[in-house]
Amino acid sequence: MSEINTTSAPIKKPRLLSIDALRGFDMFWILGAEGLFTALFLLTGWSVFNVAAKQMLHSQWHGFTAYDLIFPLFIFLSGVSIGLAGKAMSSYSASIAKEKRRHAHKRLFMLVALGIIYNHGWGTGIPASFDEIRFVSVLGRIGVAWYVAAMLVWYTSIRTQWLVAGGILLGYWFLQSVVSLGGFGSGDFTATGALNAWFDQTLLPGISYQNKLIDPEGILSNLGSIVNALAGVFVGRQLKKYQAQPLVLLKQLLVSGLMLVAVGYTWGLVLPINKTLWTSSFVLVTCGFSTLLLALFYYLIDVLHIQRWAIFFAVIGTNSIVAYLATSLVNWHYTNQSIFGGVILGLPITVQPVMQVISLVLVQWLVLYWLYRRKIFIKV
Repeated sequence: MSEINTTSAPIKKPRLLSIDALRGFDMFWILGAEGLFTALFLLTGWSVFNVAAKQMLHSQWHGFTAYDLIFPLFIFLSGVSIGLAGKAMSSYSASIAKEKRRHAHKRLFMLVALGIIYNHGWGTGIPASFDEIRFVSVLGRIGVAWYVAAMLVWYTSIRTQWLVAGGILLGYWFLQSVVSLGGFGSGDFTATGALNAWFDQTLLPGISYQNKLIDPEGILSNLGSIVNALAGVFVGRQLKKYQAQPLVLLKQLLVSGLMLVAVGYTWGLVLPINKTLWTSSFVLVTCGFSTLLLALFYYLIDVLHIQRWAIFFAVIGTNSIVAYLATSLVNWHYTNQSIFGGVILGLPITVQPVMQVISLVLVQWLVLYWLYRRKIFIKV
């Protein structure tokens, strides 16, 4: 971690609470809250909770669920931050430009390294053999997507950035649909025949997730995630440009989000929407829903100023990397059981699953709240 702010002084640069809250809302579901709907279904028997619970599972292969949005939404929001603050590198002094490049290189390295720790920092521990390490990870992909987007913002024109985004979407589709390597590809989008398998089996060091042919954070699918970050950049620029015209901004976000979702699902008729392959249709759908969610949070929090509820999620969002790492490195279930186990056992048996979920999230949130109150924001 490269930045720890422990001072009591207010943050100099104003932050959009909606972005921190949405990032926290995104992280909220992987702290254990994804089990809430199943628990509510067991308590009430209402089918609506069963439907919602199924949305808290990843798609088996092709298709899209709400839970599939968590990862690309985080990448999208990292791009929004670049769009709000990023400028061409030529506009900085030589010393500041050098520091920015150094920080970008360091951030990429740190996220890749922390991703490896997340994969192997528990259970049997980090393996002694490099062949047993899973080098790719969620954090590593966030690092790659953010890094490429930042470099494009710093060193290319806005027009070039749009062309790169479109080129990646079409080029990635072409690669998966036409190119064949080692018996993989040529329009095969299955778990055993997609072109991604050749890249992961041939070029990816170490092991893949569950030793599958295609790693969900594998080499080729990084291409699509870069566009998620660039989409965030474009939206971030709109947030900055129209900050004095919130209704104009909201209209643009709503129209853009709906169009992206519509085009993504239409494209999905010929190019499967697939999270593991991170297909171009998946990119458009997730960018669309990410934009719509941001529009909703921005309207409620920064336009209507209905903010009290947002603090709960902002507590998570301002230390999101810590929250994510802790889900792997800390046994929260043991901690929760130690604190609330006796109380929960004293409740009616039908209520216990709901309270298990609530208390599990609460324990993690209280730790993050302790950091938030002391203005300790740990970032990479």
